[in-house]
Amino acid sequence: MHEISLCENLRELIEDQAATQNFRQVTCIWLEVGPFSCVEPDALRFGFDAVMRGSVAEGAELQIDTPPGRGTCAACGASVEVTDRFAACPECGLPGLQIIGGNALRLARIEVV
Repeated sequence: MHEISLCENLRELIEDQAATQNFRQVTCIWLEVGPFSCVEPDALRFGFDAVMRGSVAEGAELQIDTPPGRGTCAACGASVEVTDRFAACPECGLPGLQIIGGNALRLARIEVV
């Protein structure tokens, strides 16, 4: 389960920011998890509290947003919302969508005191 290591990386990032920005407690963290990021939001939630123990983010709320994937059709050039990596273009019906969004895991915001 690589989500635990992602939570550990998130903890390091937050601790570095706490040292740089001089905050002492994180109350909420917002993540964006794309549908094609190979990250399972429920697994992130599962490991988050355990990994954040003893850090400035201990007890912080975790909010996860899952924005839709985006693709561009190689045949007609349409930019479309994508729910299936191998779907045909909803505009022209041809296969060959190039995924241009939805691959990322992004720390969107941190609320601190």
